[in-house]
Parts: sequence; C-alpha cells; structure tokens
Amino acid sequence: MGRKGSPRSPQAEGGSRAASPPSSPPLSPLWALPEELLLLICSYLDVQALGRLGQVCRRLRFLSSRDLLWRRIARGCLNSGFTQLGTDLAAGIPVKERVKVSRNWRHGRCRRETVLKWKRNLMPWMELDGEYLYLSQAENIQAYQLCPDGTGLQRHPQAIFSGHQEDVCRFVLVNSHIVSGGGDGNIVLHKIHGSYSVKFSAHEQEVNCVDFQGGLIVSGSRDRTAKVWSLSAGRVGQCLHTVQTEDRVWSIAISPLLSSFVTGTACCGHTSPLRIWDFESGQLLTCLGTDFHRGAGVLDVFYETPSLLLSCGYDTYIRYWDIRTSTRKCVREWEEPHDSALYCIRSDGNHMIASGSSYYGVVRLWDKRQTRCLQSFHLSSPTSSPVYCLRFSTTHLYAALASALHVLDFTAP
Repeated sequence: MGRKGSPRSPQAEGGSRAASPPSSPPLSPLWALPEELLLLICSYLDVQALGRLGQVCRRLRFLSSRDLLWRRIARGCLNSGFTQLGTDLAAGIPVKERVKVSRNWRHGRCRRETVLKWKRNLMPWMELDGEYLYLSQAENIQAYQLCPDGTGLQRHPQAIFSGHQEDVCRFVLVNSHIVSGGGDGNIVLHKIHGSYSVKFSAHEQEVNCVDFQGGLIVSGSRDRTAKVWSLSAGRVGQCLHTVQTEDRVWSIAISPLLSSFVTGTACCGHTSPLRIWDFESGQLLTCLGTDFHRGAGVLDVFYETPSLLLSCGYDTYIRYWDIRTSTRKCVREWEEPHDSALYCIRSDGNHMIASGSSYYGVVRLWDKRQTRCLQSFHLSSPTSSPVYCLRFSTTHLYAALASALHVLDFTAP
C-alpha cells in the first residue's frame, strides 16, 4: 500500500484554481458627499482653480462648469451679462463662457470688421434687439439680421421702416415698437410685426431725441422744448405737457420708475444742462451738477437704475450720477484722454462703460473701478469721423460712424 501523502496546497497544484478577479478601486470619498455640499466647496475656488479642477476628470469638468459656480465670478467681470443687482441679461449663454469672453473685453482682444458702408456721410443711430440690428439710414430705419455664427450681419435689410421726410435723428426700440424723431419735426411710431404706424407733428424744428416707456413718449428738440406724448387708446399723439427748457435739447431719457425724465441740453445759458422733470405735472424736480462750463452740452444720457445714470457730451467727461446721495456733484467722472467730445455712451449695467468720441472713430472701454481708460479702438483712421452711436452684447460691439458700420468680435481675438 502506498503511503498516504499530506494534502498539497493550491500553490502546489500549480495554481489550478481560478484566481478571483481584481476588485475595482474604491470610489473617492469626495463622491460620497451630496452635490449641494460639493458645489459649496467649489464655490470658494477662483477662476484658475475652477479651470484646473475641470481638467481632472469628466465628472469634475461637468461639476466645475455649473452656472451656479461661475455666477459670483461673472458679477465681478466686465460685460458678463449681469447687472449690479444680479439680473442675468444673457441667460441663454453658459456663464463660464461669458467669463472667458470677458477677459477679451478687458485686454482688448477682438477681431475688427467693417460690415456695412454707404456713400454719403450720415448721422446714424441704432438699436440691438435679439437677432436683429436696427440702423437709421437717412430718412429710413433698416432692420438687419445678425449672422447666427457671429460673423457680422446680412448685407440686405429684412425690413425698412419709413415715414420721415428728412433724416431720422434718433429712435428707440421698446416692446416691438420703434419710435423715431426726425429732422422734419415729426415723430413716427412703427409696430415691428405688422403694418401699423402712426405719424404726428411734434416740434417746430428737428426732433433731436426721443424715449418711449409705459405708453408715453418724451421728445426733445432744437426748438428749446421737451414734450410728453400719450399713446393710450383714443389719445395717440396727444401732447400732455410742454416743457420750456430755454435751450436746445440734445438727449432725453425716461426713468425706469416712469415717474420722471431727464433732459440734456446745449448748456448755452446759465442753467444746468442736466435737469429732471416730473411726468405728471411737467414741473422741474431738480438740476444735476453746478460746475458745467458754457457750451458743455450733454449729447447722451443713460439710466442704469432709477437712481443711477450716466451722461456725456462736449466737455469730454463721462459723469456718473447717484441722485440718492447728491444732485450737486456726480459720484464719479472719467475724462476722455484726447480732449474729444463724447457723442455716445452705453453701460453693461455693472462695471463696464463704452464711449464713442468725436474724432477718428475712437471707441473706448472703461472700468468703473478704475480712473483711466481701459482699452481704445481707432475705427476711422486716416479719415476722421465721430462715433454717433454704439451698442454691444456680451460678445460683440457695434459702432456707427458717418459712412460705415463697424463690429468688434470679442469671441475671436
């Protein structure tokens, strides 16, 4: 009988037993946290740290791209689509992408293009509305569709709004209605989607400026008056108040509260060129500023909030007014470095101001938190032309000069 041997171990069998599959690596304790807590942790990261976090893995890239994390950062950036009060004006665009483009605005990185030219010198005005740009061309207002890829606009207008016998001076676009004032002294109202239009005689001389809010129109003219007009049913074109400004009116704007309006005049007399008037009575409420020099006319005025407004004009200054604190002196001012008159201004409602100068088509970008100009672009060299009007989105800036429309594309530096 053979001797019984001791049982051999599995290793002695040459590994005949199947080895168990390796276990998957344990999940990071990070992913055991609720998403709300992960977002809270990430909310303490700055731009650079968030960008690096998104390079770790797909899951963190998705987490670090959430609008919730970038909203705080975006509110401190230039032209990111957020107002001072936090209102998002560009809700359809990811906030992270807006922060990236904002860096191009700050550093002046953009692609320039002349998208329209015309043969004779004009004083064009324009408005942006979604996918369309509205541009005044002599006595007409033309609607151009913006290219979906952001490369400019269609060469031929989609619609033409007429009614004036002389050039359109200025117009506004509010709630699908265009209200324009012309050199013929008339005001014309057009409904964009339809054939409805109204025309009425408003002033004895050209209507230099108009605004439209809440069913009321205000207009200012070279005839030294500002007027309030009704658009309510049965009273369309009826003058509610006539204000004797004792000076030519260059600019006008309605307060967001619809309780008052401000006029900017030529400053040829001894009164302030910036005055606020009551809507209900037409009486003067207050004057802004006391140190204007003779001839320091206000060419553009812009309300950011019911209590904050910007003005600019012939005296080469941008002024920022807070009527809650003082009406005698502005809270901040910026001087055009080349001593040029400022024809137009626009604000992103937060930190950035864009201005158009009177010579060589100079567009300047300003950061309210700084004292000097941030960036400048010369669009009309070697031929000099004022920038009569400018408008911008979070990605593009449009500037209308005497014979051309220029666009600055900040998505493609």
